[in-house]
Amino acid sequence: MERSERKTGNVKSAKIKAILCILAAAFGFSLMTFFVRLSGDLPTMQKAFFRNAIAALVTVIPLMKSKEKFHIKKGCFGNIAFRCIFGTSGLICNFYAIDRLGIADANMLNKLSPFFAILLSIVILKEVPNLVDILATILAFTGALFIIRPGGDLSIAPALIGLYGGFGAGTAYVFVRRLGGKGERTSVIVMCFSTFSCLVTLPFLIFDFHPMSAKQWLCLILAGVGATLGQFGITTAYKFAPAKEISVFDYTQVIFAAILGMLFLGETPHKLSIVGYVLIIGTAVARWQYTMWKDRQGRQD
Repeated sequence: MERSERKTGNVKSAKIKAILCILAAAFGFSLMTFFVRLSGDLPTMQKAFFRNAIAALVTVIPLMKSKEKFHIKKGCFGNIAFRCIFGTSGLICNFYAIDRLGIADANMLNKLSPFFAILLSIVILKEVPNLVDILATILAFTGALFIIRPGGDLSIAPALIGLYGGFGAGTAYVFVRRLGGKGERTSVIVMCFSTFSCLVTLPFLIFDFHPMSAKQWLCLILAGVGATLGQFGITTAYKFAPAKEISVFDYTQVIFAAILGMLFLGETPHKLSIVGYVLIIGTAVARWQYTMWKDRQGRQD
């Protein structure tokens, strides 16, 4: 009895740690978008380079201290390549949207990634979604329409590019999941992604570098720090608890971003955007509750 209670207490403690870590990650990513926006009129590629350069530097230290050093496991190279391609293209599109939309809107479009992952898992992982997942995906994309507000003109282009940012991230997560199943280390995946992103954006930095003020340097460094906090927070959170139990808390990033936008950037979300937030976050919460209920039912059986 005492051993069972101790085990239950450990599970609860681990879950609390996981929630705290994912909240820290959400805050870190919201700081990243805030400082990217605050860095002003700089090329998207220049911003993306500094965001990834700092993450690469921070990741390489623990990697070089490990016994295996930098080594990609057999059969993982192709999946890492696709993770890098889709992750980098999604990141660049997300940064483009951050500069042209409210940061809460840009964050929300990026947070459609789990729903894209559901669709792409059908093709890539051969996983068949259940009815709840299908309905959740339909509702989430309905919410996205309220944020994009299609009107038949070029003003929706940044929102559509931001939507691709969510698609790129969702596709990248599917390949990360496949890599996890193959036993690839998180540090190797993050290092490959950060280095690949730097190599893609480096030519733009060389040929179209815009001189930066001290404030802009500071903003981009802080954006990189925020992104690194986000990456390590997410990684640590999923070590303490499975994604199905804690992923919904990642949506607090949108709330953090909205607060930062209102307090420091004078941004007030459009009424229809708020409807979209409610639809997407509400759908994510409902899907999370359903998943937890099914899990409890399975344990009882």
